[in-house]
Amino acid sequence: MSRPTVIRVTNVKEHDFEPVPGLPAPLPEGEAILWQGAPHWRAFSERAMHIRLVGLYFAALIAWGIAGGVADKAGAAVIAVSSLRLAGLGLVAVAVLCGYGWLVARTTLYTVTTKRVVMRIGIALPVTIQVPFALIDGAAVQMSAGGSGDIALTLRAGTRIAYLLLWPHARPWKYTRSEPSLRGIADVAAVAQVLGRALAASAEQAAVAVPVVPAASDRPAHVPAAA
Repeated sequence: MSRPTVIRVTNVKEHDFEPVPGLPAPLPEGEAILWQGAPHWRAFSERAMHIRLVGLYFAALIAWGIAGGVADKAGAAVIAVSSLRLAGLGLVAVAVLCGYGWLVARTTLYTVTTKRVVMRIGIALPVTIQVPFALIDGAAVQMSAGGSGDIALTLRAGTRIAYLLLWPHARPWKYTRSEPSLRGIADVAAVAQVLGRALAASAEQAAVAVPVVPAASDRPAHVPAAA
């Protein structure tokens, strides 16, 4: 009786001792690396850390404060000091989020092989998550105007990975059925094509073109998965 295919989670003590960068063990015979890459820190910070929304939030607070100060007939100096204080807090918040995004980009390595997707993630406590193609039901691509984006993997029914273990490498709002995600990829369309061909090949299907969302849209497109 064959053993079931499972998702493997491996603790990584030190990246320098990886037999293959991003992988916890040497590749088995017959398996090859098709693509390796890391998030771009700016794209990751925008998509996962939502730095634009944070900036807009503080801009709204400043506008609200100025309007309130004018309505209360506060002095120009008082309004200016309050606005500068909020602007400073906003800059600090964005800087902290960008710093975290930069650390994530430096410590993360995504790998697509001919048989699986491997994610080496984590800053203080790095782990390696291996997702065999047999457990992938599909993939959704989200691309921003600059060409960067995310690839979220939909897992087969009954297959689960804890959302907190994956975060921030998980599709937002998918808590009960978390979806491992390659986030902040600079050229997400090209990576989606590689993954789509690999999934089709693993299912012994003809390789097909992978549809990707137009740059002006942020809705997910879908990548075919193994049968």
